[in-house]
Amino acid sequence: MSEFTLADLETIVAQRAAASPEESWTAKLVAGGQKKAAKKFGEEAVEAVIAAIADDRKNLTDEAADVIFHLLVMLKIAGIPFSDVLAELERRTAQSGMAEKAARKA
Repeated sequence: MSEFTLADLETIVAQRAAASPEESWTAKLVAGGQKKAAKKFGEEAVEAVIAAIADDRKNLTDEAADVIFHLLVMLKIAGIPFSDVLAELERRTAQSGMAEKAARKA
């Protein structure tokens, strides 16, 4: 059995975004535009924070999945491939956060 990846999820989001909004939650979010998708992302992020504060591991896992899914929907609407996000993370991790912040002050 192969491991499920964020690339797999990005492909699924793209496929579902192309479906009819009457048949797909993803397509309905995409049809609603970036504001609707961002609002839903924000709701899920707040729910993840609440679960983390409550030390509710199961709910935090569920809400984290929702956050990641809705982030990929927002990226799809904006036309930003997840590989661009990974490239930015790679760039940022080339040095420590402390060194990067110190370089900004110089």
